[in-house]
Amino acid sequence: MFYDVRRIESYSLKISIENGRVEKVKFDESRGKAFRVLKNGFWGYFVGDVDDREGIYLAEKNAIGKGDVNVLNVSSGGKFTLKPKEDFRDVSVEEKVEFLRDVEKNLKGDKIVSTSVTYFENVRRFSYYDSNGNEVFYEIPRIGLIVSAVAKDRTLQFYSKRIMKPAGLEALKGAYDIANEVVDVVTKLVNANAPPSGDMNVVADSSLAGVFIHEAFGHAVEGDHVLQGASVLANKLGQKVADESVNIYDDPTLREFGFYPFDDEGVKAEKRTIVENGILKDFLHSRETALKFNSKAGNSRAEGLKFPIVRMSNTYLDRGQYKFDELLEIAKDGVYLVGSRGGETNPATGYFQFNAQYGYLIEGGELTEMIRDVSLSGYTLEILKNIKIGCELEFDPGFCGKVDQLVPVSDGSPHILIKALVGGS
Repeated sequence: MFYDVRRIESYSLKISIENGRVEKVKFDESRGKAFRVLKNGFWGYFVGDVDDREGIYLAEKNAIGKGDVNVLNVSSGGKFTLKPKEDFRDVSVEEKVEFLRDVEKNLKGDKIVSTSVTYFENVRRFSYYDSNGNEVFYEIPRIGLIVSAVAKDRTLQFYSKRIMKPAGLEALKGAYDIANEVVDVVTKLVNANAPPSGDMNVVADSSLAGVFIHEAFGHAVEGDHVLQGASVLANKLGQKVADESVNIYDDPTLREFGFYPFDDEGVKAEKRTIVENGILKDFLHSRETALKFNSKAGNSRAEGLKFPIVRMSNTYLDRGQYKFDELLEIAKDGVYLVGSRGGETNPATGYFQFNAQYGYLIEGGELTEMIRDVSLSGYTLEILKNIKIGCELEFDPGFCGKVDQLVPVSDGSPHILIKALVGGS
């Protein structure tokens, strides 16, 4: 019988300011334990702040069936504490509110009709041990700032930028710069034209390209999706799935928003090679799926005390050889798209559809007029087999949702040049 015990303590603060008024100051502090027992190939689970022996006993009682589940035996252990340069716990709520008001003051303009600044901070303390003798601990602070504005002229438009890092207040040094960028973009966007439509050359910025890699490709390499037959990449290990210039990694050790030193099954974090020179090398795994694929674990994550499942961390397309201007020259005509406003993907078929935040026409290899409300769609594997990749890698943070669980992640990519279907959103 295998068992493991997670103890999680969490502290968080959220402050929202809208149109100059403090709308919300929310403080949360929680702690609890989650117990898993694997018996007769079936998981028993219990959540409660009880003595460990009692928790394990109650989880075992919940292992009421029989199955074929087993887990990879790993050897892991250690402690890690991320110490921020400027600890947000040393700064009062009043000082934070004053800082946010100062940031929002930069969101001014004749066309601006609504503004918002949202701040959050969180500290997660994670303790884990299992029946194999593994024992780990970490403490990680995370901080975030989301700056947004709505402007109105010929159309009504919304634009936002964010900073999210495993860090302290030092991560927010660029807050005033992103506020200025929000104003600059949204006041131009209200008078931008609708996009052209059809199959065309698309240069995607690092943010949109990163979302493509995460949503359209990353979810398809999650081991549980593969086992469920819900991945277009099933049965393609060792095969060419992309152009030889394509290298895709998932790396929880990077100090981006998806950083963690150990996953929620106590496995030490490691960089994973997913695609190397266009060849599919591996999937992402929990201890359960890793055993079935004869691979490595380390990508099992959970929101709070929920049951751990296979998740991404910092997933990225690595650098290529092209400068941005070179991608525009190769494209000649088409569109340059910036940022993402969400969309949908189907890992089983590889189909995706995203909405960009805005863009520009590319005419004769040059950026010309601004465009708005743009959508982008296509099939993942077709896109990756005909792609040109820029040389400057950037990451974009966010929260990824799966099975009603949100975890912090980052998507990374250089600019890319692809051919896809473009239309209005």
